[in-house]
Amino acid sequence: MCIIIIACLISLFLASCSQRPSVSDSLFYTDFPEEYSLQAAALPLDTAVFRYPFRVRIAGNRAAVLDLHGPEHFVHVFSYPDFRYVASCGRRGNGPGETLSGEDIRWRGGMLQLLDANKSELTFWQGTSTGDSLVQRERVKLEEGILRALDFVQVDDSTFLIPDYSGEGRFCWVDRQGRLLRRMGAIPSDNEEALANARPALAQAWRSFVDYNPRNGVLAAVTQLGEVLEVWNLRDSTHVVRRGPMGEPEFRIAEGYGIPTGIMGFSDVQVGDSAIYAVFHGQSFRDIARSAQRGEFLSDGGKYLYVFSLKGEPLVKYELDHYIYGISVDEKAGLFIATDVNKDEPIWKYSFKKETV
Repeated sequence: MCIIIIACLISLFLASCSQRPSVSDSLFYTDFPEEYSLQAAALPLDTAVFRYPFRVRIAGNRAAVLDLHGPEHFVHVFSYPDFRYVASCGRRGNGPGETLSGEDIRWRGGMLQLLDANKSELTFWQGTSTGDSLVQRERVKLEEGILRALDFVQVDDSTFLIPDYSGEGRFCWVDRQGRLLRRMGAIPSDNEEALANARPALAQAWRSFVDYNPRNGVLAAVTQLGEVLEVWNLRDSTHVVRRGPMGEPEFRIAEGYGIPTGIMGFSDVQVGDSAIYAVFHGQSFRDIARSAQRGEFLSDGGKYLYVFSLKGEPLVKYELDHYIYGISVDEKAGLFIATDVNKDEPIWKYSFKKETV
């Protein structure tokens, strides 16, 4: 799986400002005031076998799981909390109504949304009155100025935010018809050479996973490489950049190729009502490559859940007994659901019981 991740990152780099915050304007953290360990319980599924369960999104009594390498469908929907199979959608294929790639899924107003980067489309499904199937309601084609959309959030009924990989901004504001309205922000990098000469490659190195909470107006982004958290409050227009010990994404350009040289950073983030939750890896590409050369493969995923305040202040670091990728946090119940791409049992539940590390 690690080889697949490296190949995907390299391919992303090949795809091809306003004033930007510098490192001197950033805030740094070196550790967390509280650290605990957590143990998971497996959630048995009554059907469906996943090849790469990348995301899990829960809304009300429904849970959707995104399988990056699903042979027939990218998305499977289950009842929650018992995880009984309901339906599948996002059929793999290049025909009308089919999906070439699945980048992320979201629930919004009873609609299940799927982003297809290869087709540059957003697709929306709605559950039927019987609750045992999904009906496609809408497909939105993203205009060409939006360069390879790899994540998205819906801000309101008519607007989406999509990370900008052109290097010209940090986010694209996109309307319900898929039209680019404007760009927002800038890459908060201290790499002056890349900013001057290789912005598209720099933007890909700064690929981030995002989430938005409409109840508090907080937007968060965490870098797939390095260790950087950005927090925007869209209500008061404040923006905070928090760098951890591993710093900003590291890469080099060789013969037009962008090669990651630092670490695998974050793989998912959720903005809750009271905190921000992010899955952190921390494995270096050097260690990943050395293990692959020896015929050994490191477990794929992050073994840490970081919890930050809504202003990006480090609060708690949880060490997990599994390597996980995606999360769905239920703050009221004091638990989160996680996906594990290494195990035959792909879905796990953690309760926020505090055991000192």
